[in-house]
Amino acid sequence: MSNKTYDLIIIGGGPGGYVAAIRAAQLKMKVALVEREHLGGICLNWGCIPTKALLRTAEVYHLMRRAGDFGLSAERVTYDLKAVVKRSRTIAQQLNQGVKHLLKKNRVEVFDGAAQLSDGNQVAVMEKGKAVATLAARNVIIATGARARELEHLKADGNKIRTYKEAMVPKEIPGRLLVIGSGAIGMEFASFYSDMGSEVTVVEMLDRILPVEDREISELAAKMFTKQGMTLITSASVSELKTGQDGVTATIEKEGSKSDSQIFDGVILAIGITGNVEGLGLEAQGVKVEKGHIVTDQWGATGQAGLWAIGDVTGPPWLAHKASHEGVIAVESMAGEKGLQPLDKGNIPGCTYCRPQIASVGLTEGAAVEAGHQVKIGRFPFMANGKAIALGDTEGLIKTVFDAKTGELLGAHMIGAEVTELIQGYAIAKTLETTEAELMKTIFPHPTLSEMMHESVLDAFGRTLHL
Repeated sequence: MSNKTYDLIIIGGGPGGYVAAIRAAQLKMKVALVEREHLGGICLNWGCIPTKALLRTAEVYHLMRRAGDFGLSAERVTYDLKAVVKRSRTIAQQLNQGVKHLLKKNRVEVFDGAAQLSDGNQVAVMEKGKAVATLAARNVIIATGARARELEHLKADGNKIRTYKEAMVPKEIPGRLLVIGSGAIGMEFASFYSDMGSEVTVVEMLDRILPVEDREISELAAKMFTKQGMTLITSASVSELKTGQDGVTATIEKEGSKSDSQIFDGVILAIGITGNVEGLGLEAQGVKVEKGHIVTDQWGATGQAGLWAIGDVTGPPWLAHKASHEGVIAVESMAGEKGLQPLDKGNIPGCTYCRPQIASVGLTEGAAVEAGHQVKIGRFPFMANGKAIALGDTEGLIKTVFDAKTGELLGAHMIGAEVTELIQGYAIAKTLETTEAELMKTIFPHPTLSEMMHESVLDAFGRTLHL
C-alpha cells in the first residue's frame, strides 16, 4: 500500500475535478485525483455528451421524415436502435480516453477507487472495502458530483422504471412512456423518445413544465411539445408505480381531480438529483451538509482547513460548466492568485437540448420584477427571421429583459433551433456588464439566427427594424 504526499488531492474526476486538477498542475502543484468509476464523471459518461449524441440522432431522424419539406425524398425511414446506442456510448468512451490523456499529459496521478477522508487531510483510497493507498495533502477538493434522486414510492428497477442511466441505453423504444419530472433531464428524454416514436406523457408537480425557465418560454414550450403529440400533466404527482406483465401502472394525482391510473410500457424518473456525500467521512471532519449538498463559501472552501468542494455536490445549478469554473476558482484561491472574482451564478447560462432547444441566462421577467426592477422586455419571433425560414425551423422566440432605468441586461431567454449556441452571446454581454447601447451598436451578420438577438434588444426599446 502506497503512502504519498501531494499539494492537492481531488476526489472525483468529473468536469469539476479533472479541470481543477489540470489547473493546479499548471500552477506547479503536485496533484493526485481519486476516481471510483469513470474519468469525466456523469456528464461525459452518462449525461451531457452521450445524451446529446442520442438527441442528434433523434433530430436527424425527425428531419429525414420531413424530407419532402426540403424537396427531397426518403422512403421507409427507420432506425437501428442498437447502432444508435452504440454511437452514443462510443462517443462517451472516446472522450473518457481524452480526459485520461489530458491528466497524464499534465502529470496528474490518478488513483482508481473510492475515497475516505481522515484527520490531517489524509485520503484513503478504497477498493472492495480495503485501503490500497493512503494519500496526504495540504488541500483536498471534494468533487464527487450527484446522482439521480429517488423517492420511497418512486424507485427505479433498472428495467421498466428507469433513471437517466438506464434510459440512455434502451433495448427498445416503449410504445407508451411516462416521464416523471419536466426539468432539463426529463424534457430531453421526453423529446428523444417522442421523436423516436414513443407516445410520451410528462407529469410535473409544479404548475408548468421547465419551471426554472421564464414563464413565457415554458408556456410556449408546452404548446410546441403538445403540438408534437406529447401529453403534459402539470400540478400533478405520481403517487404509485406498480409493475406487472402488461407494463407499469401509474397512479396520477392531479390537483382538483380524481386520481387516474394509466398503464405505460416504461417510466423514466427525472425528479432531481442529490449530492454524493455518503461514505466520505465528512461528518468526522466537521464538513457541513445541508439537504444532501456540501456547504461552501464563494471560493469553494468548506470552513474546515484545507477542505474544499465544487460542482454538483455543492448544489444547484447542477451544470458541468459551473463545476469546471468552480474548480478553477478554488484552485486559484488556494494558490493565492491575485485579482480573483467569485462565481456569479447570474451569469451562468443554462441549456436544454430538447426539440425545440431552450436556453437562458440571468433573471426571468418575473424574477426581475420581484427583485424591484422596472423592466423593458424585448421579443423577436423565429418566424420573422430569414435564416430560420430557410432552415425550415420557424417556431421559436428570443426574449430579453432589461432594467428600464439603467439599460442593464438582466436576462435573456430563448426557445427554438440552435439557441443553445446563441445564448453565449448574451452570457458574454452580462459578464461585461453591457447595456442596451453596446448591444444596439453591435453588428450581427446576415443572414443568421443571431440577428434575432439584436432585434430582441431593439424591440425592448421600441427600435426593431424587422417587425
